[in-house]
Amino acid sequence: MKRFNKSIYITIVVILSTLVIAVGSYALALIAGSILVDEDKLDFPETTSLVDDNGEELGRLFTEDREKISINEVPEHVREAFLAVEDHRFYEHQGIDFWAIGRALYRDILAGAKVEGGSTLTQQLAKNVFLDQDQTWMRKTKEVLISMNLERKYSKEAILEMYLNQIYYGHGTHGLSRAAETYFDKPVSDLNVAEGAMLAAIPKAPYHYSPASDVEEAEVRRNTVLALMEQHGFIDENEQQVAEGEPISPDLHDKPEMDESLYSYVDMVIEEGRDRFDLSENELITGGYTIQLPIDAEMQKASHEVIQDQDHFPGDDENVQASFALLDNSTGAVQAIHGGRDYVRKGLNRALVPRQPGSAFKPISVFAPALNSGDYKPYSMLQDEEIVYEDYDDYAPQNITGEYSGSMTMRDAIVQSANAPAVWLLDQMGVEEGKEWAEQAVHPFDDEGLSVALGGLSEGVSPLDMAEAYTTFSNNGVKTEPYFISKIDDNDGREVFVHDTQNERLLSEQDAWYMTRMLEDVVSEGTAQSGETDHALAGKTGTTGFAEIEGANRDAWFVGYTPEYTGALWMGHDETTEEHYLEGGSSYPTAMFKSILNHETVDQEAVAFRKPDGVEDLEPPVQLASVDDLTAGLTLQGEGFLNVELQWTEAEDERLVYNIYEVDDGEQNKVGEVEGEGSYTVSGANMFSLNEYMVVPYNPQTGQEGEPSNVADVHLASWF
Repeated sequence: MKRFNKSIYITIVVILSTLVIAVGSYALALIAGSILVDEDKLDFPETTSLVDDNGEELGRLFTEDREKISINEVPEHVREAFLAVEDHRFYEHQGIDFWAIGRALYRDILAGAKVEGGSTLTQQLAKNVFLDQDQTWMRKTKEVLISMNLERKYSKEAILEMYLNQIYYGHGTHGLSRAAETYFDKPVSDLNVAEGAMLAAIPKAPYHYSPASDVEEAEVRRNTVLALMEQHGFIDENEQQVAEGEPISPDLHDKPEMDESLYSYVDMVIEEGRDRFDLSENELITGGYTIQLPIDAEMQKASHEVIQDQDHFPGDDENVQASFALLDNSTGAVQAIHGGRDYVRKGLNRALVPRQPGSAFKPISVFAPALNSGDYKPYSMLQDEEIVYEDYDDYAPQNITGEYSGSMTMRDAIVQSANAPAVWLLDQMGVEEGKEWAEQAVHPFDDEGLSVALGGLSEGVSPLDMAEAYTTFSNNGVKTEPYFISKIDDNDGREVFVHDTQNERLLSEQDAWYMTRMLEDVVSEGTAQSGETDHALAGKTGTTGFAEIEGANRDAWFVGYTPEYTGALWMGHDETTEEHYLEGGSSYPTAMFKSILNHETVDQEAVAFRKPDGVEDLEPPVQLASVDDLTAGLTLQGEGFLNVELQWTEAEDERLVYNIYEVDDGEQNKVGEVEGEGSYTVSGANMFSLNEYMVVPYNPQTGQEGEPSNVADVHLASWF
């Protein structure tokens, strides 16, 4: 009797409760229509993928690792698995299932505790997206109202799609697409019945029912879902048994963590997205974009490994830092970049930190502007002497070697990295002219003294700035702007941003080629000989000293380029002190730069620079050679004319010119010249008034004469 009375009581309570809910539904619907829902919250954070030019994924940016999927891509049996376990009457209600609520209430009363929920799939979506987890009547009321509003605004397919994309599957995985990848390493469209049921089983308690946590619990839960699918007519008994027989693997198919070698590059991508495309960091990492990078992933990784190697650094101080930037010559595409040996995400990016560039700045501040002026050529003579420049606060630059030749060519000043000629040239040309060109190559700076010639800048220049400036030389006089993003596609595959290459001509092709030839000589016979590489290479070294300790340095540089790449490598400490300073100079970054290049295959295009059409090549320097065996003989030619035949041993360089002088009572009178030969004929000599003769070698490149030869008296030829 008591049992019968309890059943009647429960039935009456359920019927009354259901009637109350039904009577109130109309009012709820009216209220729901007035509830404002922040629909932006339904645009769930989606993972942004970083890919190379071939579409190969390099890494992911996300707050929640999610890839949205269209409901049309979800197989019917996968949808049915979720409906069977979560809301099998989904297509029959309008956001609230009164029958489910009544059934849940009935079972709760029977059990004397809450054992079953009556929430619909729509309510779960509303709760997860719009509400906190507080168990209050007010929160439940809002959940119902929002659910009804969602049903009014969206189709059933749209709501189901949002639900499948929103739910969490454990192990950092959000949404059905990433779940299929994580647990089965396949797209959602390839999931079978058993796999779909397994994924539908997990969200109730992701870590409890994950097969990676407990295979047995996961199998029990999956089979429960399969049983519900059969019970509600989504599959038949045979399909259920086949699916239950499939084994469950505990292995996760996690995508590997982003390679740490990419950290500097990725941070630059985020910075460029903000500055160039007006996308905030949050938009970038939650927008589900596909960002194509112009990176050379192999070079990025190889250069990272080289920078880690202590053998490439002077001494045994592992606190010495290095930063590196490598660009494509013609496009400016950043092929590789590193902000430091121990760079961490959003850390100090030393590739962007201004440093004193030392002599690596000379081509930018002095030699390129001089060529551009049209007043100087590679073999123009520059003064190489100790000079005190009174107009510049008695500035007195010195050559590192302490030696001075009096004069040298521009080409030799670059190769030998002599300071005095560089400063003299800037003074002759005018600081303003040099600065104007340099500011186009790097960026504006406040310095106005002659120290600019030697890279003495108050703010300094970053490695990325230096690499960009040197593209002017590597790209035939046209500076290319660095970039890190080739294009951005949205989560629907539509192209939303595309890089627009920015170029600016700063030098003529002829002058750029002159610079390349001179900077090649720096590598082959000048200050950048350290290390070995088969790549054609042109570049310039730079070193800045640390006066507090003899022989110590602050910064060491190599900036250079191959036929394909232009790069800059800096080495030093974040802060140079008497305890932490650089024990070596530019030979270390030079050798490191070459070591990085050696990871790239040397093909036909890499073994030599290609001279542009219509450009004159820079010939090797003519070497003055002395003459000490000049002879002069008197000969008789036809019809009684007398000539003086001059003979000497000519130099191997056939480009050398010899100026011929008559010497009469100490006076010298030029009577002719000859190129590349060891003889000359003076016609119409007077036998009774013969002079002496002298030959002076002359360099046609520089306009310099060498040492005069011996003075030769005229003698009679043996046959005369």
